[in-house]
Amino acid sequence: MMVLTLEVLVASVTVFVLAIFLGFELISKVPPTLHTPLMSGANAISGITIVGALILSNTEFNNGDPGTAAWLAFLALVMATINVVGGFMVTNRMLEMIAGKKKKRGD
Repeated sequence: MMVLTLEVLVASVTVFVLAIFLGFELISKVPPTLHTPLMSGANAISGITIVGALILSNTEFNNGDPGTAAWLAFLALVMATINVVGGFMVTNRMLEMIAGKKKKRGD
């Protein structure tokens, strides 16, 4: 069992803040033409999260008593599903916008 000490908490918060900063810097440098492929990659990662959450929610915790891990698995499942559905909707809309521009040029 992991004990949450002040050192572990500070290290975890530091990594979290650095990950937020690095993610923001990387995503802000992506050109608009690459947003659709980037969204597809994010959907694939969220799909892996859905599979992991389903596997985790299928296991028995504390002899049938759902504990914190089961609730976190459910929360991960809901949030990853929202992310995948939203990602597909945005990607579909972007592709329709591109297809609409191509049709107008051909007329």
